[in-house]
Amino acid sequence: MTALTPHSARQFILDNTALMAPPHVPEVLLHLADEAHDLWQRTEDELVEIGLPPPFWAFAWAGGQGLARYVMDNPGTVRGKRVLDFASGSGLVAIAAAKAGAAGVIAADIDPFCATAIGLNSEANGVAIAFLGTDCIGTDAGWDVVLAGDVFYDKPFADRLMPWFATLKARGAEIFVGDPGRSYLPKSGLEPLAVYEVDVTRALEDSLVKRTTVWRFA
Repeated sequence: MTALTPHSARQFILDNTALMAPPHVPEVLLHLADEAHDLWQRTEDELVEIGLPPPFWAFAWAGGQGLARYVMDNPGTVRGKRVLDFASGSGLVAIAAAKAGAAGVIAADIDPFCATAIGLNSEANGVAIAFLGTDCIGTDAGWDVVLAGDVFYDKPFADRLMPWFATLKARGAEIFVGDPGRSYLPKSGLEPLAVYEVDVTRALEDSLVKRTTVWRFA
């Protein structure tokens, strides 16, 4: 097989996923890998051989599902605002924000394959999503709202995020995080807004349901 590139990934994604609605956000359709697809079960060596980083974009993670649900149920969070969906993955939260009436949505992820996956997913939902493929931590393009699902899984990453989120909050941005109890979620400075029981894939998580909280940086 010829090594994949982000530009040649479209057919690979179509062949290795199915268009389906995440359990907690039935209003959104995503190209996802399910039990019928072995995408996540492939070994790291196999993924390297075909030129594919771990395909986080092929799954609807619990934090993203909870955050997308909150945005859909509370459209005033994003309506008419400029929104950044940070570490977007599949684009689920970005698509939810667009459907909820955001004035403009940017999906940011450093995995270049997310550009193709998010393009396919936004097309399936009839919404326009811009893609940012650079590391935007520490930058500020004037977003009104920053949405981040499942970002506190790694301490060095969390340590980079917190000062950035604090700076954005201080100048007036609203920061919303969806988190299913990841290890490095901050212990203070967060206001809980909603709690969801989100169905997930056992292959990815330690249970079939993850209790997921949506937090606002206070």
